[in-house]
Amino acid sequence: MGQSCLQCTKYLLFIFNLIFWLGGCGLLGVGVWLVITQGNFVTLSSSFPSLTAANFFIAAGSVIMVVGFLGCLGAVIENRCLLLSFFVVLLVIFLLEMIIGILFLCNQETINSYAKEELKNGLQFYNTSGNIGLTNGWDIVQTDFRCCGVVHYEDWFDVLNGTKVPTSCCFKLVDDCSTNSNTWWKDACYEKVIEWLKENVVAVCIFGLCIPVLQILGLVSSLVMYCQLVKMEKQYS
Repeated sequence: MGQSCLQCTKYLLFIFNLIFWLGGCGLLGVGVWLVITQGNFVTLSSSFPSLTAANFFIAAGSVIMVVGFLGCLGAVIENRCLLLSFFVVLLVIFLLEMIIGILFLCNQETINSYAKEELKNGLQFYNTSGNIGLTNGWDIVQTDFRCCGVVHYEDWFDVLNGTKVPTSCCFKLVDDCSTNSNTWWKDACYEKVIEWLKENVVAVCIFGLCIPVLQILGLVSSLVMYCQLVKMEKQYS
């Protein structure tokens, strides 16, 4: 009975981590593809220029691949050390996610104020040398969300010297649209993004809940298998 339970846990843990590892490979592949094809793709922060979509996918994919590999290998060879390492690493990641989530919920106003100020400071690097990622990021956000500026289209005035905005603020691409206020989106980008998140809150919550649920399943499976291996070793000894 004990051997059958061990084999069942082993295969479940292996399948779980194989899917986990393949997901990491996918994220890493997307990140590398973005680096190759898009360069510094989409960053809006001046203080953290490395915080790009490509780098995020690469970092997340790499971590997931390492964790998934530890779990797969530990399950296949029934190695207690690898299983324990997998459990500890996954537990640390899970706790960090919970701490970050709680801090975010408790400090939303402070985070919102900081984010707006940071985004405004980043506008001054728009369309400047070495900041293609930030420029692309703002053009994509303003075009896709049909908005202009962080909290107001006038955010661009100090940056572009006068009553002028980027062409990505224009809903009608005519000559000199960047100086014609009648052709600009008037909504603020920060508020438009917040509205989009609220409209898709169900999908965001489902995605946000799936990650910790999968992590808890991985933690429980690895711990069960580890305990079964310890129990069997004691029986044989």
